[in-house]
Amino acid sequence: MNITAIIPARFEASRFPGKLMKDLAGKTVILRTYEATINTNLFDEVYVVTDSNIIFDEIISNGGKALKSKKEHESGSDRIAEAIENMDVDIVVNVQGDEPFTKKEPLLKLLEVFRNDAKNEIDIASLMIKIDNIAEINNPNNVKVVTDQRNFAMYFSRSIIPYPREESLAIYFKHIGIYAFRKEALLKITKLPVNRLEATEKLENLRFLANGFKVKMVETDQMSIGIDTPEDLEKANAIFKNRTNN
Repeated sequence: MNITAIIPARFEASRFPGKLMKDLAGKTVILRTYEATINTNLFDEVYVVTDSNIIFDEIISNGGKALKSKKEHESGSDRIAEAIENMDVDIVVNVQGDEPFTKKEPLLKLLEVFRNDAKNEIDIASLMIKIDNIAEINNPNNVKVVTDQRNFAMYFSRSIIPYPREESLAIYFKHIGIYAFRKEALLKITKLPVNRLEATEKLENLRFLANGFKVKMVETDQMSIGIDTPEDLEKANAIFKNRTNN
């Protein structure tokens, strides 16, 4: 089974323009993410795919592998689908470009579900983490997920799900936006139109469910650290500095 990691990388970002090229302890954020992904030793290949000459040159000049996107894309999934269309790959993992602390253990758990999927039931696998802080639960930027008895996703929402009519029974899981796709599933999904649920919540994963794709959720206790704001970058630099000092 050929497993490839693709890191979609846009230079522009609405909340933090150019964040992937910002300095993080002597290297750019995108290079840190690329190296962290390589260092998991889980993948046959790791590529950055980007529409930016700056990001492309950054990876290539540091001995990495990068691909240029040929088209404008609405999402990272679309960008990845273009990149892998003619690749010999079975499973493709979408690693976010602003995740310089990408860890092996959650990704390993994600890939194991495909290795154990004797009936080829699973189209997509993704991660979730239990949350109990009420502010996190209420925050619409935290996407919640509910699953069936076998941990297949039933629904994703920015709202509180499940509604706590009986609070003592309510358990909440936050969706972590790292996906592993079967190649054929990803290529089909990205050719489908945006549906009403996806447009309403602005959640691409609702397109998966609305069209019958089976999404296996994998619980983790390791929360990733993304770089979404200048404050996040400061925190990340402090973490690297602390590692160096210790």
